[in-house]
Amino acid sequence: MKRENGKRRSIKKIWTVNERTISPIHIAGPILEPGNWEEYDPFLLLMEDKFEKGAFDVHPHRGIETITFIIDGTINHYDSATGGGGILKKGDLQLMTAGRGVVHNESPADGESVHLLQLWVNLPRKDKMTEPRYQNMHAKDMPVRQEEGALIRVYSGSSGDVVSDTLNYVPVIFVEIIVESGATISQDLPGSYNGFIYVLDGSGTFGENKVEAKKGQALWLGAADESNMSSITVTANEKLRLVLFAGEPLGEPVVARGPFVMNTEEEITQAYRDYRNGMFITQNM
Repeated sequence: MKRENGKRRSIKKIWTVNERTISPIHIAGPILEPGNWEEYDPFLLLMEDKFEKGAFDVHPHRGIETITFIIDGTINHYDSATGGGGILKKGDLQLMTAGRGVVHNESPADGESVHLLQLWVNLPRKDKMTEPRYQNMHAKDMPVRQEEGALIRVYSGSSGDVVSDTLNYVPVIFVEIIVESGATISQDLPGSYNGFIYVLDGSGTFGENKVEAKKGQALWLGAADESNMSSITVTANEKLRLVLFAGEPLGEPVVARGPFVMNTEEEITQAYRDYRNGMFITQNM
């Protein structure tokens, strides 16, 4: 695949994320609504959550990877894959491969709240039952690409010549981009990838068709030549902070029920049966 930037992508659509009150301690905004499997492939859903301890209980997953990005606050996470846990703070990220099954939980400390994004990435059929894996990535350790007036923190994939060592079953680019007012930056990505942007702060102009967007809005990238590299250009109207996700589509059937995502109804039934029968990895949590 050629490395030059190639086609400059336009913005296909833009939408505003509407928050919903789930409970007195949990507000959620669906950025990518579940059910649009073909359009969003390989992504399944993306939620923006603001919550306190008790909003989520211990719960299982199978057949997916989750990318959890801490926008603000501190979260404690516990998992059955390692029997351990850890702490994630502002700017940190966790990539969890649920594979054949994990039981885990994420919770702020008593009296604290956390603001995060969680993206579900589909696993290919051949990797649905792979061994679970956790990768915890701290903002201070991430490779950074710096251009005039812009900083790109590379959590997965690459930006220009800067490459992360994150392990993915599905090739995924995830970058956080901070652009000073009036500056312009381009992010390169393979032309075959689906991708989108979510604006965390500020406002800017996006894509070849120069779409205006601001905090709380999401933008889906237009298509490009699948055999070449492409790029998306961003100009900050005011200081701008955004995240960009892009990934290689799988083109496989999706059957999703609750926390499990497989390829057939029979596999979903089996996932629930396995969980009820204690066949997921479980340790004292």
